[in-house]
Amino acid sequence: METSIFNYGELPEFNKFSSDRINQEFPGVIEKINLDFKKIEKFLSNYLEQENLEWDKVINPLNEVNEILRWSWGVISHLNGVKNSESLREIYSKFLPEIINLSNKFGQSKIIYSALLKLKKTNDFDEIKNRILEKEILEMEHRGISLNTDTQKEFNVISEKLGKLSTKFSNNVLDATNSWSLILNDKSQIDGVPERVLELMSISAHKSLNKEGEADAKNGPWRLSLDIPTYTAFMTYASDRNLREKLYKAFVSRASHGEKNNSQIIEEILSLRTKQAKLLGYESWAELSLSTKMAKEINNVEKLLEEIRKPAFKTAKNELVRLNKFSKDNGFPNSENLQSWDISYWSELLRKEKLNLDQESLRPWFPLNDVLKGLFKLSEKLFDIKVIEAINEAPIWNDDVLFFNILNKDDKKIASFYLDPYSRPESKRGGAWMDECLNRNNIGRITLPVAYLVCNQTPPSKDKPSLMSFDEVQTLFHEFGHGLQHMLTTVNLPQAAGINNVEWDAVELPSQFMENWCFHKNTLLNIAKHYKTGEKLSDENFEKLVKNRTFNCGMATLRQLHFAITDIRLHSNINSNQGKNSDEIRKEIARNTTVIEPIREDKFLCCFSHIFAGGYSAGYYSYKWAEVLSADAFSMFEEADLENNQNIKVIGKKFKDTILSLGGSFSPLEVFKLFRGREPKTDSLIRHLGLSSVN
Repeated sequence: METSIFNYGELPEFNKFSSDRINQEFPGVIEKINLDFKKIEKFLSNYLEQENLEWDKVINPLNEVNEILRWSWGVISHLNGVKNSESLREIYSKFLPEIINLSNKFGQSKIIYSALLKLKKTNDFDEIKNRILEKEILEMEHRGISLNTDTQKEFNVISEKLGKLSTKFSNNVLDATNSWSLILNDKSQIDGVPERVLELMSISAHKSLNKEGEADAKNGPWRLSLDIPTYTAFMTYASDRNLREKLYKAFVSRASHGEKNNSQIIEEILSLRTKQAKLLGYESWAELSLSTKMAKEINNVEKLLEEIRKPAFKTAKNELVRLNKFSKDNGFPNSENLQSWDISYWSELLRKEKLNLDQESLRPWFPLNDVLKGLFKLSEKLFDIKVIEAINEAPIWNDDVLFFNILNKDDKKIASFYLDPYSRPESKRGGAWMDECLNRNNIGRITLPVAYLVCNQTPPSKDKPSLMSFDEVQTLFHEFGHGLQHMLTTVNLPQAAGINNVEWDAVELPSQFMENWCFHKNTLLNIAKHYKTGEKLSDENFEKLVKNRTFNCGMATLRQLHFAITDIRLHSNINSNQGKNSDEIRKEIARNTTVIEPIREDKFLCCFSHIFAGGYSAGYYSYKWAEVLSADAFSMFEEADLENNQNIKVIGKKFKDTILSLGGSFSPLEVFKLFRGREPKTDSLIRHLGLSSVN
């Protein structure tokens, strides 16, 4: 008889995780978790009669059963994101209600709640254990533990509905993205589009038309689609304005009509979230969300966003005036104004003229292997670690996936990670993310942390390695920053190790911090070598990339603020929202957060997965909140002189020993103050964004 594929605490054997085996074996995992949970409750109900409760007897069994659930469902969720198929999707949807029920059962156990309260009351724990307990108790209260039986039933029904709606929302976005395409046969239609994108588009056309022989990138046909690498490149480089308009309208109206329409799902999700928050005694979902975050209150979020919005709005308006003038000087009709589908295209032409920077032409300097070597070398210098590729050491879910070990200064393995670098639009969701495979755990079974790092960059072609855009380089650094916090933790209690127990709006600090190194000359010039000649990136091109960081920074910042303010207002139940649907609320917010009004077809909220299918509801502001922290943290390195290796190593060690090491064992403000010596300030971010001249 085959052994189970669900071996908690080990690396998953991905080649065995077929839909059939998951379907056969996962019910047994759920059954065992239920049995273990009953045993824990039975033990605790007797144990509660003791005068003093012990941490190990209450917390460790709970952690064990939670980890088994997290690991098992985590593998299924991970595969659903990176190897999506019709059968896996069905299985995910089938088991999701059971997972939500299990989660509610844990979170609504009166016995466990009483045990946690008594444990806290009868012991004088250190700050770390107290913080873990307080968080666990609050989380149980947010799961409805304090509600009476009928209200709790209503709460659970809402939880289940929300889970199903989020999954449906996500599936609709994926399906709508995949269902739109256009076959192009005329060379004039692809004028300006880079060769590497045409290669992808011709291969895609070849597959979809079931053609024989090899795809022909030069002569076509080419398939235009909504996957991010194709969409972004076409909007930026294609000179055919009519096609850009068609593509833009298809992109911003995804999942907003027909069977895959998310409009009603959005209203349902918002309504159910408000109901659930009110059942728990909060005025709004935003108030509930912020009760567990560093920002604490809606006003604090609005204040920070407004502090950045004012200079960003002024800067963006000036940028649009400049872009309009440039386009008209270069043949754009005087009788017309630039539209949303023109911005990327004309910005790229202006960038080329003003900075003489052609980002596409720099790709050959950023082959994935060299970028990884440079990233690992920087990490070695800053954090005294080694990153070594481990070929054939771990089962993988796709042939492109790489696996690495992290060693400490004594060459002892302390962590590992998977890297899934390339875009696979037919089966892998867009974007980039870090997730936990295994958590650090020194209780009972010793487990080293293992992370999943997932990107969606340009894949290699027949005769070229994966040549990365500079944006893709930054994304890789970003995700690796998340991974470092997960992997370099020294906290022995799994509930506060790595990113566990870290407030959501502080969790982007290490990731955004790592991005700053992409603009450090020595770091970047060590990375950037031409994949054919080995020639280093020139100083001149480096300077262009630095200037490019603040090119059209007003519009870029405003875009993030538009998302963040829309998110917080949709979830805040403010009076000005009454009687309006979410699209109307968003369009109102756009008056002060966009310099080109959204067009009628723009239903962006229908594909805003971050807040309707991800974990960012009433938390999208976190990107900017954490950017303040990361820019301020990086400024400590700047003040110490980035070229002074000795100073940088000292501060790198301090960063590792505080922000990367302490995880969720203390509040993020305390951890930040331990590193920086004071509270965070916005000055460094406004300077880094290039907004400081506009106040």
